[in-house]
Amino acid sequence: MSIFDEKYRVVGVESDRLLVRGVHSGEVLTIINPEAATPLSQEEYPVGKLIALSDPSNSLSN
Repeated sequence: MSIFDEKYRVVGVESDRLLVRGVHSGEVLTIINPEAATPLSQEEYPVGKLIALSDPSNSLSN
């Protein structure tokens, strides 16, 4: 199972990072915010929110 096949619950949020735990695997990931000018917020990512990750290599190029 890849990290992109898993669903995650938000367990913590800071302006520069998001901590999530895999629903099935229990694996904890720290996602670093690459856009420091746009901080992450608890309003956008409340603790307990269910999210999925997308694979940036599968995005369409212009």
